[in-house]
Amino acid sequence: MVDLQFSTLLFWSIIFALLFLILRNPSCSTSTKAPTSYPIFGSIFTIWKNKERRVQWISDIVTSTPTLTFTLHRPFGHRQMFTANAANVQHMLKSHFYNYPKGDIFRNTLRDFLGDGIFNADGDNWKFQRQVSSHQFNTRSLRKFVETVVDSELSDRLVPILKNAAANNIVLDLQDILQRFAFDNICKIAFGYDPAYLLPSLPEAKFAVVFDKALRLISERFNSNIPFVWKFKRALCIGKERELKITIEQVREFAIDVIREKKQELKKNASLESEDLLSRFLSSGHSDEDFVTDVVISFILAGRDTTSAALTWFFWLLFNHPGVESEILKEIREMNSEEPIYDEVKNMVYTHASLCEAMRLYPPVPVDTKWAANDDVLPDGTVIKKGTRISYHPYAMGRVEKVWGEDWAEFRPGRWLEWTETTRKWSFVGRDSYTYPVFQAGPRICLGKDMAFLQMKRVAAGVLRRFKVVPADKSMEPVYVSDFTSKMKGGFLVKIEERVDP
Repeated sequence: MVDLQFSTLLFWSIIFALLFLILRNPSCSTSTKAPTSYPIFGSIFTIWKNKERRVQWISDIVTSTPTLTFTLHRPFGHRQMFTANAANVQHMLKSHFYNYPKGDIFRNTLRDFLGDGIFNADGDNWKFQRQVSSHQFNTRSLRKFVETVVDSELSDRLVPILKNAAANNIVLDLQDILQRFAFDNICKIAFGYDPAYLLPSLPEAKFAVVFDKALRLISERFNSNIPFVWKFKRALCIGKERELKITIEQVREFAIDVIREKKQELKKNASLESEDLLSRFLSSGHSDEDFVTDVVISFILAGRDTTSAALTWFFWLLFNHPGVESEILKEIREMNSEEPIYDEVKNMVYTHASLCEAMRLYPPVPVDTKWAANDDVLPDGTVIKKGTRISYHPYAMGRVEKVWGEDWAEFRPGRWLEWTETTRKWSFVGRDSYTYPVFQAGPRICLGKDMAFLQMKRVAAGVLRRFKVVPADKSMEPVYVSDFTSKMKGGFLVKIEERVDP
């Protein structure tokens, strides 16, 4: 017994000694070299030290590596590779697509929340859902429905709130406002349900609150450096795992109630036009409640924070680059309001470039992770062993000097534009999706990409035409943080000013 106690004491003494030596070394948090890896513990101490800026820390290391690829050693021999090499990304997402699925670790970690929905599916299950979803997303009627939903939320809710804030000198958290806007939109589009989250009183809509809590808790689980801990808590149903279980049950119960109501609605009126995605899935014969719930929750997750994150950084960047804002205003004022909405936003070329540039610097999803089903060799020569987790890093990829030039740190929409003398207009020059995988790439490229740009451009035009967004603290230096999607730490506090046309 004494020997056991001594051994235990010695073990923890060594742990704390190592922790003390590593954490007192200031180079741990600033070095752009791969961190030192220790037996059993890997680089866990340096990982912990950088947990508040893990995206930036990994980016610094990746972009300073000649191949733009490095291996992070986690505890107990687990390894995770990170890459910002476009050739590697194309290899993973296209040419060797089936060797790099989401993988069991990813799917098992998120299955409680996402089930087997499209964003947590692999193989034939994913392929089937992709085919069904792709058909629905490509219909003209859905596009028209999205336009109607976005314009209604903009004119009836967002603009009046901003107008009131301007009139009464109210400080708003624009990040929160845009998240509410996006949540209302995606729920209407996915469910045909209006949570009314963006009202003047800024209510705590029940579904929005429980969805947000579930996402926060599942993000903590997903980002855990020692998965054994959350698995142990889940097995005993204690702590945050117990909270997560209860919250996910509330989310899914709510979703199933909406699905059942929609089924009754469609049953009573068979000729009812199917506009939202839920109605379309049910009308096309996909009536299994678990399947439809998984699909719809996945779409809400995808549309909930991505556009709002992009717009938050976009408005902050515009304030700091008045020349860019002037060009966008000029484009907005030249818009032909008699054109169909889709054609109108398609012609917002400079705004489109500005949004792409904002997402280059501050991507809504900074990292995406795959799993190697078999041994492989990446184009840069990196050897991949079966079972390796490998993540491509859009945040780092937007900072690669060889790709974007010495001025990569500058917000410069012009890098996406080309002046055409014959038309006397700008034309958009995009990057291939493997160099700029903000919307993923290959077979899993985002189905809602066009929908996202339509929404962002309509918001940009609707807001900037009437208002100027001014940070409450003009000297603020916002901090980029991320769970599943990126956010501005502490929110984006702003004052709204009515724009006076010249």
